Amino acid sequence: MARTLRVLVLMMGISCVAIGLGHVLLGNASIPGAGAAGTTIDSLGRFFGAIFAGYGLAWLWVARQRPIPATAVRWLAGVLLLGGAGRLLSLARHGWPHWFQVVLTVIELALPPVYFWLADAEERVLTGRA
Repeated sequence: MARTLRVLVLMMGISCVAIGLGHVLLGNASIPGAGAAGTTIDSLGRFFGAIFAGYGLAWLWVARQRPIPATAVRWLAGVLLLGGAGRLLSLARHGWPHWFQVVLTVIELALPPVYFWLADAEERVLTGRA
């Protein structure tokens, strides 16, 4: 379990940093369907890209800990779940987005329970409650 958790946490961190930096560098071009959204959305997207890269760095920090802190994994996974919930709210309010955003929504809703489960299992092993 510990190895699986560490690999998934590391992959999440690398992915988030890469995606975030992509948004910082590409602006609207990094968002499907937002190419003509204008300067305000470009600015917002680049700002949130930097925040997302920082979120990825937090995942990478967690991946470097020995043992991986289950509480930190839960918090970071909770933030991901909140992002997925935000996308669901947008879907309910405004309808279906670009298909790629739907894929991201599924990932953002499906991965947190996996992280919660792995963090709980690892914590039980570490505390001798397995």
